[in-house]
Amino acid sequence: MAKPLHLDQLRHYAVARTLFTPTTLAQAIKRLGFVQADPIRAPARAQDLTLRHRVKGYRAGDLEARYPRLDIDEDFFVNYGFLPRATAALMHPRTMTRAREQWPAARQRQADEVLAFVRERGVAHPREVDAQFSHGKATNWFGGSSNASTQLLDAMHYRGLLRTARREGGVRLYAAREPQPPAADSAAALDRLMDVVVAKYAPLPAATLGWLASHLGLGVPQWAGQRAATLARAKARLAHARLDGVDWYWPADENPAAARHARVAQADTVRLLAPFDPIVWDRARFERLWGWAYRFEAYTPAPKRVRGYYALPLLWRDQVVGWGNLGLKNGVLQAELGYVAGQAPRDAVFAPALDDELQRLSTFLGL
Repeated sequence: MAKPLHLDQLRHYAVARTLFTPTTLAQAIKRLGFVQADPIRAPARAQDLTLRHRVKGYRAGDLEARYPRLDIDEDFFVNYGFLPRATAALMHPRTMTRAREQWPAARQRQADEVLAFVRERGVAHPREVDAQFSHGKATNWFGGSSNASTQLLDAMHYRGLLRTARREGGVRLYAAREPQPPAADSAAALDRLMDVVVAKYAPLPAATLGWLASHLGLGVPQWAGQRAATLARAKARLAHARLDGVDWYWPADENPAAARHARVAQADTVRLLAPFDPIVWDRARFERLWGWAYRFEAYTPAPKRVRGYYALPLLWRDQVVGWGNLGLKNGVLQAELGYVAGQAPRDAVFAPALDDELQRLSTFLGL
């Protein structure tokens, strides 16, 4: 009979399986399966902060600079981010099946005209599209005003008419996405996509697994009705265990109790993690594994923030012991750190390990 699984083993497993030996950028994205993107830079974008732990010699902006040469796409998955092109292809062509998602004839004509323009140019900047068509202004998601052309390009990107060719100064430049036939077996495609999700975020509490299966509908709205069957198949093929009343799931070929996870997770290393790093992304799992609540507060009114605008969870060995808010002053990295226990760990090797992490961050930022 297998020995009961303990929470510390799950914690070691959660840390060790994603903090693999740093490799190339292409291999890291392939191994992660998906890298969530966020536009806030504090002091770097979330995708860069995630990749710096997993790519040898990584510098802020490397993903944007090297993107055109990599076999990856920016796309909508369970969130928006970067993923191997073969994975993105499983989600296309996206078709809008609900009546409220259908474009009226005038909107479809606009999209057809823009697509022809982009095809003619090869790669188009949003301001070129706006100058050509003068679509005017429109209300955006936040209630403000933005160029209607930008909104149309976003919608065409989501529907798979366009792909991101590259970025300039953080702005997406678009190229036409070549049409492709739908997957011959939608269930098989959904299973592969669910496996990407699980491989990224395991070990997963059952509630999070269900939430992610539902949120996968963002990437494949044409198959939203297959969510329950997809989730049932995933639960059937994944390994799982019940711990303290919670069912946990992970890939069937992995062993959370393996001793090597503890060796990796308990190394004398400090890491400041992106708010969307796979180690801390699932806030419910975070509370179960580390016993305190971490929240992303960039969009929280300043007077209500508890830990800061862009607080980065601070991982020491296998424990998330605090957080850091980072900034630059006169070209020097400034770090304001807070600790769950009210003070830094007393271990003599913590302070030099923290200094090493701040030096790595300075090098990553090119300071």
